Amino acid sequence: MAVKKLRPITPGQRFRVAPGFDQITKASPEKSLVKGTNRSGGRNSQGRMTMRYMGGGHKKKYRAIDFKRDKFDIPGTVKSIEYDPIRTARIALISYADGEKRYIVAPNGLEVGQKIVSGEGVAPEVGNTLPLAKIPLGTIVHNIELKPGKGAAMVRSAGAYAQLLAREGKYATIKLPSGEMRMVLTTCLATIGTVSNSDHMLVRLGKAGRKRWLGRRPRVRGVVMNPVDHPMGGGEGRASGGHPRSRNGLLAKGKKTRAPKKYSNKLIISKRK
Repeated sequence: MAVKKLRPITPGQRFRVAPGFDQITKASPEKSLVKGTNRSGGRNSQGRMTMRYMGGGHKKKYRAIDFKRDKFDIPGTVKSIEYDPIRTARIALISYADGEKRYIVAPNGLEVGQKIVSGEGVAPEVGNTLPLAKIPLGTIVHNIELKPGKGAAMVRSAGAYAQLLAREGKYATIKLPSGEMRMVLTTCLATIGTVSNSDHMLVRLGKAGRKRWLGRRPRVRGVVMNPVDHPMGGGEGRASGGHPRSRNGLLAKGKKTRAPKKYSNKLIISKRK
């Protein structure tokens, strides 16, 4: 996977760094795994705007992703690597031996024709899913469950990976992409490897219109608003705005917003950097 620097034949292409689609092997999705989506544009049921800077954008179809990987000991073959407009990673279409087809988040290095399987006794190879109790220490993993059987909740975006560091009792210690080290039950599943499309962080949109195609409207800074609209608004000339804070007056840029009595505090060994 690589990115493309375009020739500046238009102003919008001068600074654009486009994603490469060399990994993708199929243009149209599997019909049985696709459904339409409705978007609110930031409006509630009364039509009133409740979230700012949302609206517009290209139509998207939702691909149903298998985050549970609960077809144990049934081998599947990778049929294609595809684009998903909903997420940053690439997805892979898997055809299982019993005839069922499912999408998974594609790990880096997964190839068309490759066999993958999930279960307790499978080899810790790229794309295979195992309980944390059966994965060798030091292994790079992604798609990690927080509750057994609920499906992957952590480490799912492009280029993300976590590392299994230790096991003690019923808990495994995992280092997450944020730098946080936390304990997860060893009965939770995780997939071997790194999430695909690691060059996603290098992409530059190049123009405001491309942001609109993604469904994001222009974001207005608080310091240029009036005092009635924002705590940092108003003032004579170009005022800096005073202490950084949100529209609701909560201090920003350094204030801790995590709930002090959150249930998972006892599972976190060291906080994120």
